[in-house]
Amino acid sequence: MANTAPNQALAHGRYIRGSVSKVRRVLDQIRGRTYREALIMLEFMPYRSTGPITKVLRSAVANAEHNLGLDPATLVIAVASADMGPSLKRFRPRAQGRAYAIKKQTCHISIAVAPSA
Repeated sequence: MANTAPNQALAHGRYIRGSVSKVRRVLDQIRGRTYREALIMLEFMPYRSTGPITKVLRSAVANAEHNLGLDPATLVIAVASADMGPSLKRFRPRAQGRAYAIKKQTCHISIAVAPSA
């Protein structure tokens, strides 16, 4: 994600609880859309991961508006990716004194917005 264009605004959400695959299925839907379209889509999707994604998207647009002076109405989601974060390791008791390991996954969300060409 270090190679972003100079007119792109970037935002990260780190250590978000949820698996990478479930976050990626939402990011695949909004990548390449305008900011307003993406907000409407995220509002009506039935997934839990839309909350943190909306928060990161709003942060990216705020960065574009404040740092680069871009108009939010012209912004398009240029880059939207999710990478794996560390897993929290927890144990659940099982029969005959055994322990069952549970991994509670986290992910890092990165979104870059750019003005439409």
